[in-house]
Amino acid sequence: MRAFDLSQQGWDQREIATALDVSKGAVSRWLAAARQGGVAALRSHPILGRFPKLTWEQRCLIPDFLWHGAEAYGFRGDVWTCPRVGKVIKEEFDVSHSRSQVSRLLKEFGWTPQVPVTLAIQRDETAIERWRVEVWPELKKQARREHRTLVFTDESGFYLLPGVVKTYAPEGLTPVLYEWQTHDHLSVMGAVTPKGRIYSLVRQKSFNGLHTIEFLDHLLRVTGERLLVVWDGSPIHRRQEVKEYLAGPAAGRIRIEPLPAYAPDLNPVEWLWKHLKKVELRNVVCLDLEELHGELHLALGRVRQKPRLVPSFFAGAILEL
Repeated sequence: MRAFDLSQQGWDQREIATALDVSKGAVSRWLAAARQGGVAALRSHPILGRFPKLTWEQRCLIPDFLWHGAEAYGFRGDVWTCPRVGKVIKEEFDVSHSRSQVSRLLKEFGWTPQVPVTLAIQRDETAIERWRVEVWPELKKQARREHRTLVFTDESGFYLLPGVVKTYAPEGLTPVLYEWQTHDHLSVMGAVTPKGRIYSLVRQKSFNGLHTIEFLDHLLRVTGERLLVVWDGSPIHRRQEVKEYLAGPAAGRIRIEPLPAYAPDLNPVEWLWKHLKKVELRNVVCLDLEELHGELHLALGRVRQKPRLVPSFFAGAILEL
């Protein structure tokens, strides 16, 4: 209507489009509609179609129902799927919806399909939260006070089996990806610091206590300072040779802080592994461990060139820097 009013005042279509920040084609369509049907043709019209099965008030209640969890409605496993949500709607409102209708409803509410994070039942959530709120701030203060480099450490395995995300292919023709069916893998020790540094040790065999000592020596050399190492209760961290090393040559230079049991999500290095496997090395197929080692080396190099990534690993672990 504003465009029509300006046209009546003598403005041309280009000037109207510039003034209203719209395309010249839109102005042309509006003015043509006004010439044929008058100003009333510019008014919005109700959308014709079937009335929705659920009222607005009922639709707004659905997210609240889902927040109670799938098991509250008798399902096995606390996982929501479209058929399950459809059954909840049927139970609560006696209204049937197709799978596509349920999918559209969930999308309107901001609910999206996601891969759930698996956590151990044995977790002590109270102890984990206390570590985040009380122990972590104290560790940062202690590292500054004692002039230590605060470093999180963890281990992971990288296999020849590709971490496939997805690929496009003609409909009805499932793509085939050939892989070496083997348990051969690279064992990788990783460490990250709050300052964004990343360190690694890669071997083509399983780690033992001596590798742990080798990695700690490496960290001492590259940091040039005393260390405050945060790690989990992995067996290779508790080997007798590691205990003797920490009590002997490394006494005073390395202090160990254990993470709570069953809490890998507290370690930012876990988020480094996820990024490497699901982003940097996704869809990468290697013929042997040497090629995989080279690809991993390049992936670590790319991560080191992205300084904003490491803070995101700490954010993923819900640890304030």
